[in-house]
Amino acid sequence: MYSVDEIKELLKAFDSSKATKLELISESGEVLTIAQKCGKEKVYEASAVPVTEQAAAEKLPAVPTPFIHEEEKQENEGSPIASPMVGVFYAAPSPDQEPYVTVGSKVNKGDVLCLVEAMKLMNEVTAEQSGEICEVCAENGQVVEYGQTLFRIK
Repeated sequence: MYSVDEIKELLKAFDSSKATKLELISESGEVLTIAQKCGKEKVYEASAVPVTEQAAAEKLPAVPTPFIHEEEKQENEGSPIASPMVGVFYAAPSPDQEPYVTVGSKVNKGDVLCLVEAMKLMNEVTAEQSGEICEVCAENGQVVEYGQTLFRIK
């Protein structure tokens, strides 16, 4: 299968990507699947399953899909608020101040939710609808991608 060092290297690369699922098939036909949940804590689930040659040959390439536990589906039902650009996510106006919003915060359409710094400019991300923040998907100081979900609101 894979050595511990190879798996550690794969996990490092996986951490720095936006992928939520990685599936590898070894020459011996064993399948290694690593899935990652979105959120503040990184949670990995890995499984190694031997497969027959025919099943390995028939297997389609893995497509990244979100890994969601049954109990988390309810949490992720809110409408996503995506990053309008690539940049650095800031939850508060300055390091010594409280975040604009946290889970459970009530917001109105147009309220500032966070800042995204791009090319030394601070850009406000505002609520597209009124509601309650049910999930914060980015960490303070994290580099975010265009279209990446920053918050979920219901």
